[in-house]
Amino acid sequence: MSASWLRGGSFAWPILLGATACAPAVESASSVGPCTADGELTFVCGAAKPEDLAKIPDSRWIVASGFAPGSGLKLIDTRRRTLQSWFTGKRHQIAPDRKRFPDCATPPDPALFNARGLSFRATSTGEGELHVVNHGGRESIEVFAVDNRDRSRPPKLAWRGCLLLPQGDVGNSVATYGDGTVLVTVLTRPGTSITDFVLGQKTGYVLERPPGAEHFHVIEGTELQGNNGLEASPTDDGFYVVSFGSREIVRFNRNDASGPAWRTTAPEFMPDNIHWYGGRLLAAGMVRDEPACGGPRQVIDGVADTMQCHRGYVAALLDPTSKDWEVLVRAGPNPSFNGVSAALVVDGDLWLGSYQADRVAVRKLTAMEKTN
Repeated sequence: MSASWLRGGSFAWPILLGATACAPAVESASSVGPCTADGELTFVCGAAKPEDLAKIPDSRWIVASGFAPGSGLKLIDTRRRTLQSWFTGKRHQIAPDRKRFPDCATPPDPALFNARGLSFRATSTGEGELHVVNHGGRESIEVFAVDNRDRSRPPKLAWRGCLLLPQGDVGNSVATYGDGTVLVTVLTRPGTSITDFVLGQKTGYVLERPPGAEHFHVIEGTELQGNNGLEASPTDDGFYVVSFGSREIVRFNRNDASGPAWRTTAPEFMPDNIHWYGGRLLAAGMVRDEPACGGPRQVIDGVADTMQCHRGYVAALLDPTSKDWEVLVRAGPNPSFNGVSAALVVDGDLWLGSYQADRVAVRKLTAMEKTN
């Protein structure tokens, strides 16, 4: 059966169950107790490592990635506080566009789908495209069409194709320009490690693939200490990258290989993913100097701390014009939730993703916080 809501002809493809490409080793999600409120946080459980979050515009729906084999994509109803698996590989969810996306003949295997960074771009009222960093079965950017025109039902999605990453590169975050150009961060290029960027070395870069190109290429001058979160400028004239090891957000101008246009250091936290919110970049991450964990992240016996000790978290807004930071929330360690890596604001609530947890967290914003 075809996905009739997609423009042009489309047809179903079988699921490839025997994909054998290499993927990064991932620990299981940390389950720390019942799905009940804990302090300032309430939870929507059933997500395995919801590392990133993306909002479907003008709706009550959030998409959560799953940074674990088979976790894939989750669709969250922010009003009912419910969660469901979204891409299941059913025939009506498969409608490849081989002209735009020639790299992959088959969709990701739901049993392997290991989703990390997310980027949603609206294409028309109620419709858009979701780009997903995938580690399951292949290192790729998976592209899905999303249809939310019927507001009485959950939004529909259909796999359109994939873009394979260069051999050896592991994607982290993804963003797009309006012309279809795709940007991807690589945290650690082949031959480097997390320990290297904790020690101050440049380990990553940004990849770019314009429409019609046969492969990604490295954007020269984008090397940072662990290239992490990523957003494109709303005017398509550049992009913003989180340098995880140095706790910075770094601006790069488009088609400029001379290096960063500017950079700014986050206020005492380690920003991970970034997303636009009201003309500013909303960044979230763990506290840098956490007393409960012995202070800042350490390298012990030549290996960087994996940060399993529960750290406090911060969500803050960055004005890209003034480069001023405004802290939205700052909280201490929560025994039921660690590894904060993403944030979204929906209807006055702050939604938090985590690269460690088995749940998505929610907290109310105060009247002052809502006006920021």
